[in-house]
Amino acid sequence: MAFTTINLSTYPKLAINNNGFSASQLFRTSFLPSKSFLGSSPFSVGPLTFTVDHRPHFNGSRWSFTAFRCFSLKSELSGSVDSHGSNGASVERVVVLVIGGGGREHALCYAMQRSPTCDAVFCAPGNAGIAASGNATCIPDLDITSSSAVISFCRKWSVGLVVVGPEAPLVSGLANDLVMAGIPTFGPSAEAAALEGSKNFMKTICDKYGIPTAKYQTFSDASAAKQYIKEQGAPIVIKADGLAAGKGVTVAMTLEEAYEAVDSMLVEGVFGSAGCRIVVEEFLEGEEASFFALVDGENAIPLESAQDHKRVGDGDTGPNTGGMGAYSPAPVLTKELQSVVMDSIILPTVKGMSMEGCKFVGVLYAGLMIEKKSGLPKLIEYNVRFGDPECQVLMVRLESDLAKVLLAACRGELKGVTLDWSPGSAMVVVMASKGYPGSYEKGTVIRNLEEAEHVAPSVKIFHAGTALDSDGNFVATGGRVLGITSKGKDLEEARDKAYLAVEEINWPGGFYRKDIGWRALPQKQFASNA
Repeated sequence: MAFTTINLSTYPKLAINNNGFSASQLFRTSFLPSKSFLGSSPFSVGPLTFTVDHRPHFNGSRWSFTAFRCFSLKSELSGSVDSHGSNGASVERVVVLVIGGGGREHALCYAMQRSPTCDAVFCAPGNAGIAASGNATCIPDLDITSSSAVISFCRKWSVGLVVVGPEAPLVSGLANDLVMAGIPTFGPSAEAAALEGSKNFMKTICDKYGIPTAKYQTFSDASAAKQYIKEQGAPIVIKADGLAAGKGVTVAMTLEEAYEAVDSMLVEGVFGSAGCRIVVEEFLEGEEASFFALVDGENAIPLESAQDHKRVGDGDTGPNTGGMGAYSPAPVLTKELQSVVMDSIILPTVKGMSMEGCKFVGVLYAGLMIEKKSGLPKLIEYNVRFGDPECQVLMVRLESDLAKVLLAACRGELKGVTLDWSPGSAMVVVMASKGYPGSYEKGTVIRNLEEAEHVAPSVKIFHAGTALDSDGNFVATGGRVLGITSKGKDLEEARDKAYLAVEEINWPGGFYRKDIGWRALPQKQFASNA
């Protein structure tokens, strides 16, 4: 008599929602087919529900029986590594590990979970909101600063694609080590990540390969920097050369502000080693926009456009932040301008990095200024990962299989690939802890999140900095805490839905900008009840 085999060798220990069950605890018998086994049969162990699918599949040469599927509350983990399409052809399926624990990573997990070729999604370390949403199985104890620990996890769970969200692990060489271990990794090497890790390196590439950017000089001596600033005049921009968590840029409107920024970085060392060298560049007047492209080392394909809001206050006032909101598409980036960006900025960068011997594989995020005087784009900065919060609006609009596309990028197979996007617009409004980007209180309670997510269709809340307290309430643990994201037939509808959800949230310790999208929809303002 034939029987269905449950193969757990790939998943020797399930670690879902911090509960581990060994294979021997879960399965102590074989499942023999009978009339009652035509289809699938569920059973439970602790909080987990398993479904064994007993239906045979023919792959063109032989019959096979599919393995079990495991569900934890809302999270799914599947032991299957491939499936078969209606034409009998094998369809590759992959287990994905997303590195990071912010709003960007939540959005990536959300998109991965919807990818037909993605079999399971892990997120390390993740956060409480990602775990509660069911968009991924969070692994808070995995040390993402240890390449060996990440490699060991990937081998244990047969991870077939690692997507690195934050910049720090990339700059420290995580992708190098994973690729060396034979694990497909979407994210650049440490050498290629220098495009973000060093402003001076990025500017040098621009100079060498004719990429339009602001005029600049690099300094490690404060007095020399101040002399240059005096010669150039204000307004002027001062940037820490290294990574400073999105806070290492000062747009100085006066000479005094510029001198203070120089001293804070080069003399006082507020950014540590990241600020021991600075880039002083001309102030560009115009409208900022974000442009993203997926790169496989030789080829690049554009993502949809998006526009961020960096300043903390309404009307783009106050200090710079990691981003207080975004929308997609960005009307300022017309199709014609997008072609200009690809031809004059993205593709020369990809070619240049290849010629420099450090091919770029990952997402290139170009921070652009559409100059007022020329109407043409100039490169302000490169990031070597998805932007946050731009990633949130892109992922809710993406209709293509993200896992399949990113795996193609890892293999150098992006040529000819096109992406499908939902029509209309998307917007994200960031809710942050009061005091951000300065000091802020942690542990403030956030309520009504579930009600907010159901206040209108196509609303999704991405968690950037949340945890659960002893009473099971969500509490804020970071500066930027939530990304209230929505889709609409146009930008106005997306905005209305987003703010409707924002106003449903009960969080006295938080705040948000009330004018996200104001450049595209300047006629409409919203009142805050936060």
